Amino acid sequence: MATTVATRPADPEAARLWDIAATVCDPEIPVLTIEDLGILRNVETGPEGVVVTITPTYSGCPAMDSIRDDVVTAMVTQGVADVRVKMVLNPAWTTDWMTDAGKAKLEEYGIAPPTGKAAAGPVKVGLSVKCPQCSSLKTQELTRFGSTSCKALYVCKDCKEPFDYFKVH
Repeated sequence: MATTVATRPADPEAARLWDIAATVCDPEIPVLTIEDLGILRNVETGPEGVVVTITPTYSGCPAMDSIRDDVVTAMVTQGVADVRVKMVLNPAWTTDWMTDAGKAKLEEYGIAPPTGKAAAGPVKVGLSVKCPQCSSLKTQELTRFGSTSCKALYVCKDCKEPFDYFKVH
């Protein structure tokens, strides 16, 4: 599987099934679909049924069981009886796979979207995170792990509002 953003299949039936899976929302950030997050990687049809491939944002992501169940439910609701969800860890998910629409939804929801590109190795740089409330760059990280392991908790020094930042990964 490529390390790039996944694309909707060209095959009409696989594309229809992709569209069904793409309606599933992330249970931790319900304004984002699994397509917005970039964790929907592939949909294949074959003699053994439908296989939907997803990649977790983190290998221990607690939402994956719920996402798997929601994908199966979405398919069954649309008359697809033989469906299996396959989770792959390689290549590892990156915020580079998030859609621009997903990043905009995060900001509208009050979570600062990831900025920049994921690095191949450790890179120490100063990071200004724009406040999703007032757009100030005068923000400060309060803790590296926020409400979920994929987010950090920040506070804006101008409007004083705390907010989550979806970390670049």
